[in-house]
Amino acid sequence: MSIIEKINEGIKEAMRSRDQVRLETLRMLKSKILAVDARASLPDVEVIKLFKTYFGNLQEALEQAQNANRSEIAEKLKQELLIIQEFLPQALSAEETKKIVIQALAESGAKTKKDLGLVMKTIRKLNSAVDGKLAKELAEGLLAD
Repeated sequence: MSIIEKINEGIKEAMRSRDQVRLETLRMLKSKILAVDARASLPDVEVIKLFKTYFGNLQEALEQAQNANRSEIAEKLKQELLIIQEFLPQALSAEETKKIVIQALAESGAKTKKDLGLVMKTIRKLNSAVDGKLAKELAEGLLAD
């Protein structure tokens, strides 16, 4: 079953169970897909890219809501993030990420922090499920100034 089919099924279930937050979130995910492809025939890889971007945007909004002491908005955003995570691949652990960063450093031949962009590009080629922030921090720690 493709991600789009899972979202459609999730919408039906949320309507039956009257879960308003889940329903709104799934509808938003579906609209993100339809905005790119009106036929909703995107491959799962492209759908995941869209969801990762949206997930990042929601995380930023959550940080802003928490900084502004808007707990009701922050709580709703947390629930939305949990729902979106169901459709994203599992992120790698810190150890797995470190192995990929070390491999990327070796493959790219990077020596200084000026080469960080090249390292990050290599990391994405090796494994797209890597947490970008963690990978960047690890790479900066391993590269010389």
